[in-house]
Amino acid sequence: MNGPIGRVHAIYPGSFDPPTNGHLDVISRAAVIFPLVTVAVVVNPQKRDPVFSLDEREEMLRRCTAQYPNVRVDHFRGLLADFVKESEADVIVKGLRVVSDFENEMAFAHMNRALSGVDTMFLMSDSAYSFVSSSLIKEVFQQGGDVRRYVPPTVLEYLQNKRHSTGRK
Repeated sequence: MNGPIGRVHAIYPGSFDPPTNGHLDVISRAAVIFPLVTVAVVVNPQKRDPVFSLDEREEMLRRCTAQYPNVRVDHFRGLLADFVKESEADVIVKGLRVVSDFENEMAFAHMNRALSGVDTMFLMSDSAYSFVSSSLIKEVFQQGGDVRRYVPPTVLEYLQNKRHSTGRK
């Protein structure tokens, strides 16, 4: 860490396909804690065929976080640890919904620290979003379910436009 909390740069990584209210909850709380938060959209080759392009995900996040002057949106390919070093970040922020998230994220936190020297800070999900994931949102929406409570209006608009452009329900 570079010093007092006033100089800390946090990175909140994810695929954000699409961003959910749970993601925004973590972003808003991180924005209160850290003077600079980079929401980093990962281009993840293991997650095949994202519904939204990288540009769409970045635009959704920019629109959804516009009220936070200390939040910026960026993207990266490859290792998070490399992006953290290139960005000169001081901490990685991850949201945890359930215990299994911690079990999965702990290994990544240790590896990222070994590779970059940067620690990971975990923020517990608001209980209202503890079951919400991007995958679940996409599945429910594609089957005609109402996801308005779980995504910001901007994201709902993108989902609806995507549905209209693909001719699905």
